[in-house]
Amino acid sequence: MFVIGRPGDSVVSAVFFVGLGAFLWNRRNRWRWANAPRSNVHSINAPRRLESGIEVVPGVNLTLAFANPSATAPRKIARRLLPFLFLIYMTAFIDRVNVGFAGLDMTRELHFSNQVFGFGAGILFFGLCLLEIPGAMLAHSRSARIWIGAIMIGWGLLASLTGLIRTSTQFNIIRFLLGVAEGGFFPAVLVYLTHWFRQGNRAKAVALFMTAVPVSSAIGGGVAGALLGVHWLGLSGWRWLLILEGLPALICGFVTLFYLTDRPKDARWLREDEKQWINSELEREGGAMDVGHPDTGILRAFAGSLVLLLVSAYFFVNIASYGLNIWLPKMVQHLPGLSIWQLSLVASIPHICAIPAMIVVGWNADRTGLHKRHAVIAALVAAAGLLISQLPGISALVVVIGFSIAEMGVMSYYPCYWALPTKLLSARVAAAVCGLITMANFGGFVGPYAIGFLTDMTGTQVAGVLFLVTSAILAGGSVACLRTR
Repeated sequence: MFVIGRPGDSVVSAVFFVGLGAFLWNRRNRWRWANAPRSNVHSINAPRRLESGIEVVPGVNLTLAFANPSATAPRKIARRLLPFLFLIYMTAFIDRVNVGFAGLDMTRELHFSNQVFGFGAGILFFGLCLLEIPGAMLAHSRSARIWIGAIMIGWGLLASLTGLIRTSTQFNIIRFLLGVAEGGFFPAVLVYLTHWFRQGNRAKAVALFMTAVPVSSAIGGGVAGALLGVHWLGLSGWRWLLILEGLPALICGFVTLFYLTDRPKDARWLREDEKQWINSELEREGGAMDVGHPDTGILRAFAGSLVLLLVSAYFFVNIASYGLNIWLPKMVQHLPGLSIWQLSLVASIPHICAIPAMIVVGWNADRTGLHKRHAVIAALVAAAGLLISQLPGISALVVVIGFSIAEMGVMSYYPCYWALPTKLLSARVAAAVCGLITMANFGGFVGPYAIGFLTDMTGTQVAGVLFLVTSAILAGGSVACLRTR
């Protein structure tokens, strides 16, 4: 018995009342059990069968009883792979678009015209196209892990070297080589996802993976705003921006070689029943796809209208996407009264808005199975947002809102679109077609170059943005023409 007022009485009192409460709660539950209707009472020591069909035996761990591989395997795979794939794609995209932020000062220091800057920023995609198909095929038939890791190491080194250029020729050469080094990365990751995720989960997986694009652009804007103001070792801030943002890709490349697992059968972090379940599910889906879409040969598939429409759709959306992403910092540069730091933050707003839009649209497309319809609507929303940003006499706030709507539409288009090739084609053909489709990254050259060319020719960016509007509409129209089951 304790006496109120002694040292430590409050602690003893708390323990006493907690224990008393637990005892009374236990007695209450025993009374309810004893007085429950006999038809609903099971012997405490007798086996019983739950609604799920699992027989629970005394002494058996209920956690193991509920460890259904169809429930645990997808969660383990998503938690293991998607955060890391998100990270490495974020480093890839930072390297790809940070030139847009660097261009705020680069063009002035190196005396580049808008056309010269647009050509150099976009020429990366010429090099990118060279290894797209081989990259997809290697990821499907060999080791996606080694291929992705090697690509990242190469482009990390070249991305840092971009900060040392002095002339437009050097700028063009290093950007082209950066594209060659990066070529095959994205199709390899897409193919890699098909080794782990079922058809019904791929749009969500791609959406979560590709949210790295707006996240990296948003983070890149803040980092760019900080680095553009420095002047270390006689080098301007835009040079340090390019040099330092290549290092994460280099580090992640080495980590990739040890962290990723090529196939479920090689995954030490899955139980044997989980490996068997995911393998059987993927084989079943692959067999169904091969029956529904016979493997008529890769070259023959390339010449079909289905593949041509897929390529056209990706080409046009890349014109709009990369034209917007690379030129957005310079488009908002004309807003009055903003410093370089503030411009970088404003340029990040559309990318931040795109993050939840991508996830929600990808989730709803998987839920309904209407990936085609979602992609078409997203493309039209992007076109509408770009038009709003160029309305005459509007405020700076409306300009940013227009660009935000456009970015939400463009980025929501991708996860819905990338669910279509594996939905419409057999596995082997789909892997090659993913490589062919990503060769339409050539649109990533056309968009930035067209804006630079049209801006120099007309003295305003309106014509360039209207070109992006047309491209977004054509991207939606190409998908609308696809015949889906």
